[in-house]
Amino acid sequence: MAHRIAFLGFVALAVCASMSLAAEPASLQDFCVADASSNTRMNGLACKDPAMVQASDFAFSGLHIPGNTSNAVGSRVTPVSVTQIPGLNTLGISMVRIDYAPWGINSLHTHPRATEILSVIDGSLEVGFVTSNPENRHITKILKKGDVFVFPVGLIHYQRNIGYGNAVAIAALSSQNPGVITIANTIFGSKPDINIDLLAKAFQVDKSVVWQLQSKF
Repeated sequence: MAHRIAFLGFVALAVCASMSLAAEPASLQDFCVADASSNTRMNGLACKDPAMVQASDFAFSGLHIPGNTSNAVGSRVTPVSVTQIPGLNTLGISMVRIDYAPWGINSLHTHPRATEILSVIDGSLEVGFVTSNPENRHITKILKKGDVFVFPVGLIHYQRNIGYGNAVAIAALSSQNPGVITIANTIFGSKPDINIDLLAKAFQVDKSVVWQLQSKF
């Protein structure tokens, strides 16, 4: 009986350990302000000496400033992650401001390390995400000012301004460094290029189409 209890205790400990490793590590101190000058390699960033920490390590100014949307997709993301606020290190959260020109898009992308919750501050957005194989279900909704929508971690998602005026959204992400993989840029703009034959077969298009897309990225 004692051996069984010990075994079950070991299993429970292993399950808890695996769950903790699936998320960002919990802080074991009040804070761990990122030390940008450190050469230490680790999952996250090394801590600054607490005696050297200042209020500026926990602050960011400028989120009220509209982003420049004069680009090919008509949107601009202003991040507020551990790069902008060193005090976010180990806290498992960040945020962004997204500005959209009329009919601008935040094109298909995914965050490999974070769930995103987005709130529309101004304008109207078409938003959506696609579930994993084999269903590949497209879940989409029209959002207006004050509406909130969640994009689950790792799933491909997007936003599109469906109004004739500018739109603004604020989003929070469940990681200090959520990462972003923009689908078109990743597939057609990789360095070196992904083999054209492979992409043509994957997308079931002529190789000339792939070449044209790669030339744009």
